Amino acid sequence: MLKKAIHVKYIKEENQRISTLLAFALIPLSGFATDIYIPSLPTMAGAMQVISVQVQLTLSIFLISYGISQLFIGSILDSFGRYKIGLVSLVIFALASIVIAITHNIYLIYLMRVIHGLTVGAIVVAKRAYFVDLFSGDKLKHYLSLFSIIWSTGPIIAPFIGGYLQSAFGWESNFYFLAGFALIFALLEFIYSGETLKNFSNFQLKTILKVYINMIKTASFTLGIVMLGLAYCMVMVYNMTGPFIIEHELHFSPIVAGYSSLVLGFAWMVGGFIGKATINKPFFKRLLINSLLQVLFVILMMISINFISNIWSLIFFAFLIHIGAGFTFNNYFTYCLSKFPNNAGIAGGLTGGITYVIVSFLSYGIVNLFPAKDDRNLSFSYLVMIILSVLVMFLIMKTRKKDEVGT
Repeated sequence: MLKKAIHVKYIKEENQRISTLLAFALIPLSGFATDIYIPSLPTMAGAMQVISVQVQLTLSIFLISYGISQLFIGSILDSFGRYKIGLVSLVIFALASIVIAITHNIYLIYLMRVIHGLTVGAIVVAKRAYFVDLFSGDKLKHYLSLFSIIWSTGPIIAPFIGGYLQSAFGWESNFYFLAGFALIFALLEFIYSGETLKNFSNFQLKTILKVYINMIKTASFTLGIVMLGLAYCMVMVYNMTGPFIIEHELHFSPIVAGYSSLVLGFAWMVGGFIGKATINKPFFKRLLINSLLQVLFVILMMISINFISNIWSLIFFAFLIHIGAGFTFNNYFTYCLSKFPNNAGIAGGLTGGITYVIVSFLSYGIVNLFPAKDDRNLSFSYLVMIILSVLVMFLIMKTRKKDEVGT
């Protein structure tokens, strides 16, 4: 049995407002770590003389390590606290970003992306648990419903910044930016933040394993995570293919690719706002309607390609589909994180972990099945993911009597 450290720097009451703002600001870090260099993917492939799939693999490697880290980091955070682990992770993340910026070795970049995933997992799960530690009731529900909305600022802002950094300073500048971002927040965390965990759990593998099993056996929780994975996979597949379609097939600049990702990031945010606004409506009914609308939009996208195929039609239909994805993610993310308040670290880690493992494997598999060729292949990718979402929705409805979800 491992005990917590004797000295703990708890958060000061007068700093709680600033610390809460810092916690919200770090929620989008995973989005920044993937989306800021999306407009640079084609340039990176050319600079390192590798094929597009090898560069796309840097996204998948990050997602896999980010997901796996969340599977176990929650129990560590519940046993040893959130503050010190999060602070050290920010510093390590910054150092790994600098290494990526100064090397052109794709395999060393792969290793650093593993480190990125592990550290971002610790940071984000710690900040999710921060809110469960300090708040409860309607206020907690309100904050949790804001998570996916605030997270979406990453996909909105990051590619926009990345497109300009790429054009002005080259792809390496994206990772220098990430390093500076992490170091600034590490300093602010050191000054204003502190530990929020009041009751440290004993680190006993047998007890922790029982908690994991209990969560996974809860049908609505597990199926909710699958829905989260499918929703975010729609975004990630576009992130992995969109820049190649826009820059190689449609012959636009990285800045245009950045603007396009910004627009679709805004779509995700719109879906989150709609999810928050309809939070008191019947759960199954609104999720089913959303899934059916996505089916309609992707069918219209596939039909329209026969008559018109340009960047405007591509972004228009992707925008509608991503709104639906953001709506799904907002609803199930709020539910999954509030399901087990007594084990917030584990619940948050398990939710994020399984979600990103699903996203990493599914997105990479779909990109290989439907390469970054044109908007027709992108529509096929969307169709696969939406059909899977509808099937999971019907499975959820079938099991609703056993485990009612948020009604």
